[in-house]
Amino acid sequence: MNLETPLVYVKGVGPQRAAMLETKGLVTVADLLHYPPFRYEDRSNLKSIDKLAPGEMATVLVEVRATKLPVLKNKRVGLFEATLGDAGRMPLIGRWFNGGYLAKVLAEGMRLAVFGKVEFDTYRGELLMKNPEFEILSEDDEDGDTTLHTGRVVPIYEAAQRVSPKMMRVLMRRVLDSIPPIDDMLPQSLRDQLKLPDRWTAIQGIHFPNEESDIRLLNAFRSPAHVRMILEEFFWLECGLALKRHKAREVIGIQFALNEQVREKIKAMLPFKPTGAQKRVLGEIARDMAAPQPMSRLLQGDVGSGKTLVAAEAAIIAIENGYQVAVLAPTEILASQHFAYFKNLFNKLGYQCVMLSGSFKPKEKDAIRRLIASGLIHVAIGTHALLEDDVQFHKLGLAIVDEQHRFGVMQRLRLMEKGQKPDVLVMTATPIPRTLALTVYGDLDTSVIDELPPGRRPIITTHVASPRIEEVWSFLQGEVEAGRQAYVVYPVIEESETQAMKAAEQMYLMLSQTVFPQFQVGLLHGKLAQSDKEAVMAAFKQGTTQILVSTTVIEVGVDVPNATVMVIEQAERFGLAQLHQLRGRVGRGGNQSYCLLVTEKLSETGKERIRTMVESNDGFYIAEMDLRLRGPGEFFGTKQSGLPALRFGNILRDSELLEIARNEANAFIDHPPSETALRQAVAYLREHWQRRYGLVLVG
Repeated sequence: MNLETPLVYVKGVGPQRAAMLETKGLVTVADLLHYPPFRYEDRSNLKSIDKLAPGEMATVLVEVRATKLPVLKNKRVGLFEATLGDAGRMPLIGRWFNGGYLAKVLAEGMRLAVFGKVEFDTYRGELLMKNPEFEILSEDDEDGDTTLHTGRVVPIYEAAQRVSPKMMRVLMRRVLDSIPPIDDMLPQSLRDQLKLPDRWTAIQGIHFPNEESDIRLLNAFRSPAHVRMILEEFFWLECGLALKRHKAREVIGIQFALNEQVREKIKAMLPFKPTGAQKRVLGEIARDMAAPQPMSRLLQGDVGSGKTLVAAEAAIIAIENGYQVAVLAPTEILASQHFAYFKNLFNKLGYQCVMLSGSFKPKEKDAIRRLIASGLIHVAIGTHALLEDDVQFHKLGLAIVDEQHRFGVMQRLRLMEKGQKPDVLVMTATPIPRTLALTVYGDLDTSVIDELPPGRRPIITTHVASPRIEEVWSFLQGEVEAGRQAYVVYPVIEESETQAMKAAEQMYLMLSQTVFPQFQVGLLHGKLAQSDKEAVMAAFKQGTTQILVSTTVIEVGVDVPNATVMVIEQAERFGLAQLHQLRGRVGRGGNQSYCLLVTEKLSETGKERIRTMVESNDGFYIAEMDLRLRGPGEFFGTKQSGLPALRFGNILRDSELLEIARNEANAFIDHPPSETALRQAVAYLREHWQRRYGLVLVG
């Protein structure tokens, strides 16, 4: 057996369990060894029942003597009790609240390892454990040694379907006993400098800590073994990103000329005087485009900061040098917003813009594809339809990807492949905390527009509980009567656009017929045909529609300066980033704007989200809070984001270790100890880390 042995061949796994393990990404022995416990329990205090003392934490090996579901007045409690015994005469009562399901799990005669706090029931004169942890020891004959599960610090793994934490321990022990010590590829200089244990010792220490291990450090992922594996993971990840950057610098791309003609065209296009931040960022982009290497730049900016204008300036540089521009947007409505914006700006310059979307008729698509391929089109704006094989550019020079976190890394690459090493500008209005940006977009240079256009006022955000909804409608009425416009947004419930559409339709009927019969109310949702969506948005932009009821299709890109009220219904169903994006649809003119967050039931996390929105308009602060509340894994809400699937490291918890690893990795790649060491590192990354961490095109 070695690290690459498929788990199906490990004793006790077989095809059925192998399929279950694969649901957690565990395919080989190496994957299993890189699957750390999520916590540890100190079960070293192993006692018989007659030696237990109230107040202590202890582990007891027992047999289930009897079970019952006591009938209580409050049936929802679902109390379950088991009488447990060992060789002595004294029983131990296990009591589980909300444990009704255990009636189907525990049965008389079963052997258990029970772990918890010992109490004394004065009413019944019995020893008791409330909600103790337990493991069934007679689950199957293959569990071998009970000392794996009791009498020690025990690792607790996340189950993989029916592969229980206990079975995980058994498999882990078998694998560790069956393979030779693992080679250590981490540079010796780094291990010596940071006093890290070798890899084999660290892996053993993570899965089966010795009796001297500090359980607090283990559970904080700060034991020497954990620190070693976290640093290793981050080090190789950062090496991969550094190699990608080095490789990019060696590629020869388009060297765009920045002449007087380009400058005059940009001046002629500008609708207003750009902010200092916009000027600075355009300077960074222009320098990249003038360089011989292809540009790879991430443009971050809060909602309404003017990213699209900067993108349009970059597009002029490409067009005036004889190249085409592609603009990729995640939704049809955002693509059509960009199309309208670019068309409006570029009409006076004589540039031709087209839009391509999946919902277009085949004849329309064919005609647009022919125009793009002929070179008659300067700017092609579209959704995923732009990525299709039959879309060919005559001379693509600049690829602009909006809301990059909605796309995968591979989709960005597919767009780039439609030209000869085009420059790439990636935009996002979802501010990404620095730690995360350096990891997810570590192969990109970053520009930030940190200034709003002049005259913008901070949006006043208020939280309103749903019983007070009449006050919301009253306030909204006052704003519309004063000549303003308003949005009322409904969440996409459980990812179902159909359900959200129905909720929005019901609200539309109620608002248009009962609450505001005197106003023009419009309805917008994802199921409308593209032409209908455009008609609804045009009516709202022109002011014909005063109140727009919508699902989250208006989350990004919609720009109506006269809209001053954003009502978000069931705001507790939205993430922070989405709430901030929706709020950014108002506050785009000179008038004071308002965001009203209407909620029903609020969890503790929900309260924290709403409080953050009420207190701050700062997108970067909101992004930090969002990352803290949801964790790195969920921050982008999509597995396609390019976020690496880390096993040991947590970008939020381990940010200081990530910083150390980044510095060490950059130093190693820039000044390797030897050519051989660098070659070995590249080979190791290609062989072991490509599949696990998605380091696309490393080395």
